[in-house]
Amino acid sequence: MISFASCVCALLFARLALSAPAPAASSSAPTVSTVSSVIAPISPTAESSVAASSASNKPRPTSTATATEPTATVPFIDLDPNEPLWNEDTPGIHQPIHGSLGAKLLGPTNNAIVKQNPDLLAPPTTDHGSVPNAKWPFSLSHNRLQTGGWAREENIAVMPVAQAMASVNMRLEAGAVRELHWHKTAEWAYVLKGSTQVTAVDADGRNFVSTVGPGDLWYFPPGIPHSLQATNDDPDGSEFVLVFDSGSFSEDSTFLLTDWLDHVPAEVLAKNFQVNISAFAHIPAEELYIFPAALPEPDSAAPKSPQGTVPDPFSFSMSKVKPTQLTGGTVKVVDSTTFKISKTIAAAEVTVEPGAIRELHWHPTQDEWSFFIEGEGRMTIFASQSNARTFNYQAGDIGYVPATMGHYLENTGNTTLRFLEIFKSEKFQDISLAQWLALTPPKLVKEHLGFSDDVIARLSKTKLTVVGPK
Repeated sequence: MISFASCVCALLFARLALSAPAPAASSSAPTVSTVSSVIAPISPTAESSVAASSASNKPRPTSTATATEPTATVPFIDLDPNEPLWNEDTPGIHQPIHGSLGAKLLGPTNNAIVKQNPDLLAPPTTDHGSVPNAKWPFSLSHNRLQTGGWAREENIAVMPVAQAMASVNMRLEAGAVRELHWHKTAEWAYVLKGSTQVTAVDADGRNFVSTVGPGDLWYFPPGIPHSLQATNDDPDGSEFVLVFDSGSFSEDSTFLLTDWLDHVPAEVLAKNFQVNISAFAHIPAEELYIFPAALPEPDSAAPKSPQGTVPDPFSFSMSKVKPTQLTGGTVKVVDSTTFKISKTIAAAEVTVEPGAIRELHWHPTQDEWSFFIEGEGRMTIFASQSNARTFNYQAGDIGYVPATMGHYLENTGNTTLRFLEIFKSEKFQDISLAQWLALTPPKLVKEHLGFSDDVIARLSKTKLTVVGPK
């Protein structure tokens, strides 16, 4: 009697013979087997299934195992252009349509905002998922108007993503004073136009007076009392941007000299200063904040402190720093290695020429607060897990990128793009995507991205920072 096991073996050999490839047409050509060289033992479950299949006489499909390229497991990216669909000069009412996606607006629209933000209404197809809003125009901030100037702020109340830093844009007419005050946070400043005389005294009684011009900086550590006064170097006075190292900072919570003395009993003031109480008859009953005054005296006329002057100046001439020339623009970096007192704020001033980009990069530990001084730009933020969103920026706008999120900045206009990158850190740091790939074993990069040897050879082992048009 023929055993059951013999029947199973015979059936298996027959099936293998039937599924074997046909001989090659030429005897000189080698044959390649599509059957795996390793065959696993047949389990009892497999034996019963084979027997059941034989009993029912139903053919089963033949499976083959082939070696695949690493990238063959997923589709390749789409190389179709994803440029902005319009700009501020493009006429007409713009629509939320990108290729075959979207549909025309039926309701009302604010076309002035739409013109400035094409990538919000009709985003590139590379955008996906959710990324917090990373744009705030100072033009949308409430402005506090005073005799002699104004101030408007940005903080987490209007830009919730900006957790690490807040900012104030301030204007002083010639002679006008931002009154003596101090903050819980550090204050960093960049002068946009005109000159501002700053004064300060540290905890050891050492004083400081300096006039800070366009493109220059000042920095006051937390709790250091100071004042700001516009000179007449520019007949219009001065304008500057202040950055504070807390996203919840509010200019309205500043400690002001007049506000404090208004809330101290007059007899206490007399005891403290050892003068007659009548000396305080003209203290303002409300805070001055910003007020007109006579032009400041020269820096050299500052009082001489017996304790001396501060060892590390509170101002820095960034305008005199020679920029690093790059293929697509320039960069100047100022942090505590050069501006020693600036322990919590590091900065870069970047220019990007038309068609160039601030290269793909990220900052390993600190958020980036950006301020756009001139030109037009476009940035896509990659927030991991397929989340990406693109924003458009104009002069006067604020941008924000949380730490570790990949991004770039592309000049989408016809003039130079100039902006500040600010970090709550004592040192500027970034990681270049191109440099990372260039310094990674080439075989590994090829297996990830399918690059050719020519592309691998073109990867820069030094940071490009700003890359010129191809």
